[in-house]
Amino acid sequence: MNFQQLKYVREAVRNDFNLTEVANVLLTSQSGVSKQIKELEAELGVEIFVRKGKRLIGLTRAGGDVASQIERVLLETDNLRRYAAQFSKQDRGRLVIATTHNQARYTLPAVVSKFSERYPDVELELRQGTPKYVAGTVIRGVADIAVATEALDEYPELSVFPCFSWVHVAIVRTGHPLTKLARPTLADIAQYSVITYNSEFSGRSKIDAAFEREGLKPDIRLTAMDADVIKTYVELGLGVGIISEMAYAPNACSPIQKLEGSESLFDPSVTKVALLKGALLRTYAYHFVEMLAPHLTEQQLKGLDRRGRPTPARLVLAEGLPAFSAQETLRSAAQSF
Repeated sequence: MNFQQLKYVREAVRNDFNLTEVANVLLTSQSGVSKQIKELEAELGVEIFVRKGKRLIGLTRAGGDVASQIERVLLETDNLRRYAAQFSKQDRGRLVIATTHNQARYTLPAVVSKFSERYPDVELELRQGTPKYVAGTVIRGVADIAVATEALDEYPELSVFPCFSWVHVAIVRTGHPLTKLARPTLADIAQYSVITYNSEFSGRSKIDAAFEREGLKPDIRLTAMDADVIKTYVELGLGVGIISEMAYAPNACSPIQKLEGSESLFDPSVTKVALLKGALLRTYAYHFVEMLAPHLTEQQLKGLDRRGRPTPARLVLAEGLPAFSAQETLRSAAQSF
């Protein structure tokens, strides 16, 4: 038995039993992967995978338990390497952050800038995608930290912590009829086409819920994954945009403006950070999270109490979340460390 065999099994499960994908991920041949898995099964005396011809189509009952054990063994092996690296290369290494466009564009720049000043020898990589993609990269070990609003708390493999709360606002092209109203309502907005986020992104569920409470069915004419695209089409006069407040970021040349009082029309959303349960990260990774959310400590992120003892595994959401806006969070992050 060797670690390479264990990695083949893990990747086979992660890649839906497609050995071609496993070979691509691990830079080897499909026949080599198949041979090593069979040798491991022979050594263990159990079949790990259900087969149909030469194809793997699932896990046997015993294979499910074996795969779980392999996942834990490899996780602890990675933890051991990271622990040793804390002493040999304390301020050097690589940190991969998986996040959505909205967070990468509007939340993380100040944090990344401050982090880079403190850790100039740490290579940072941002991986952008849907919240489900973001969660999956951390679960698969491709990324160290996930930052998103949606989906993270749907995965039991992740420890999820709240960073900050924020609200949506409605924006229109300058001169739009809604700008003549003192405080436009959702009913007023629903009279026009709406441009907003895709259903998986940036608290879209809060937008839908707000209209539903009022018994309204807005004409959602266009959806997009990020606020910059939404603002572009609002500038063209194609409808009323609904975006996160942090993404509004107006300038003197901008032909769009926020509708007065629109921030009170929608319930707050919460941006969260997620780590893989049981994974030990380098100290600088915990510091990155602390810069993003100063109310979170390294002990909390590791699941330890004040005496350094493990706390029961649980999902941490909005309980005790500081009542400040995204902008205040970013200012605080810029002053940290």
